[in-house]
Amino acid sequence: MRRSVDEHLEEILGRVQALPPFEQPLMEALGLVLCEDIVSGVSLPGFDNSAMDGYAVQATDLAGASQDEPVTLPVVGEIAAGRSEPIVVTPGTCVRIMTGAPMPRGADSVVPVEWTDGGAAQVRIARQPALGASVRRAGEDLRAGDQVLDRDTVLGPRQLAVLAAVGRARVKVRPRPRVVVVSTGAELREPGTRLAEGQIYDSNSYTLAAAARQAGAVVYRVGIVDDDPKRIMDTLSDQLVRADLVITSGGVSKGVYDVVKEVLTKLGTIDFPEVAMQPGKPQGFGVMGDDAVPIFTLPGNPVSAYVSFEVFVRPALRKLMGRMPYRRRPVQAVVLDGFSSPAGKRQFVRAAATSGDEGWMASTVGGHGSHLLGGLSRSNALIVVPEDVTAVRAGEQVELWLLDEETG
Repeated sequence: MRRSVDEHLEEILGRVQALPPFEQPLMEALGLVLCEDIVSGVSLPGFDNSAMDGYAVQATDLAGASQDEPVTLPVVGEIAAGRSEPIVVTPGTCVRIMTGAPMPRGADSVVPVEWTDGGAAQVRIARQPALGASVRRAGEDLRAGDQVLDRDTVLGPRQLAVLAAVGRARVKVRPRPRVVVVSTGAELREPGTRLAEGQIYDSNSYTLAAAARQAGAVVYRVGIVDDDPKRIMDTLSDQLVRADLVITSGGVSKGVYDVVKEVLTKLGTIDFPEVAMQPGKPQGFGVMGDDAVPIFTLPGNPVSAYVSFEVFVRPALRKLMGRMPYRRRPVQAVVLDGFSSPAGKRQFVRAAATSGDEGWMASTVGGHGSHLLGGLSRSNALIVVPEDVTAVRAGEQVELWLLDEETG
């Protein structure tokens, strides 16, 4: 079975459904998609209050006040933020007031403390404020009944600020997907252990777990499973109870020891197409278990696994979370060096991209080999080369995916 990149992604997105929403505490909702319209039950501010530390006055009492001819007023009380004192400002008096404190009855303006001598019993004021100066009026920001956030809003710090300000402790959001990551291969060992001849450290599970977490998921890195078919199936079956999505790497090509493909093909719910792309041709996708948990079986070569995540898994995670757009938005860039591309395949080339006055510039890093992690670590972008392009020349415009930029 052979598919184009777009056909395979369409198959994936057609089978992945957004997770059902439920209420979560505000801090747990950071980065998630709101699933309700938020209407404020309170006004902001809820009462007239002072915008500055100073003195609450009647502005007409200070007519003509200046540095040369200050006006002196008796201070009849003090109001701190969080307190509501039964104090009235009558003509010819004032009240010391702190930022955020409710305005006393009778006062119409606030004189900043910097315009005064800071007196406690009486105060000398050297300027006349405008009527209403330094007073925050009730409801000038929001009024009770105003809609403050729309459903489908991605909740960031600024949105959490308004939710807290209107008194919402919990909101209905789509949760973070729970992702299980498994690496397969008898040759793999954990970083920090000693390698024997023919063994390598497992980088894929760390790469994919980190990429999934960066995309917003809750990640369970299971680690390494050897090439025993029963152990692979038992591990995957055991993990389904805590997974909204499963990612494996390795064992999906045409080799004798590609047991992931061998084992999962028997389920009849997972396809293993060859996708017309480089790197990442051998792919697997389907569902497992009674809850039809999506499973991605990615290639074992580390660059292939990472690129496959970007092209296929990341859009699926965004759909689970209800985040649009599912795919990265490309930008146009000028490529600084030329390279060839295989006919009939969409190539994803590792690149270092910079932005300047003339827009984005990109240069390739490392070779094209799907095992070359050094170049991948120095890249911050992928150049996307269409299937019908076989050569890209220096100075040409290319489509670029910026890997360190969030989408939507």
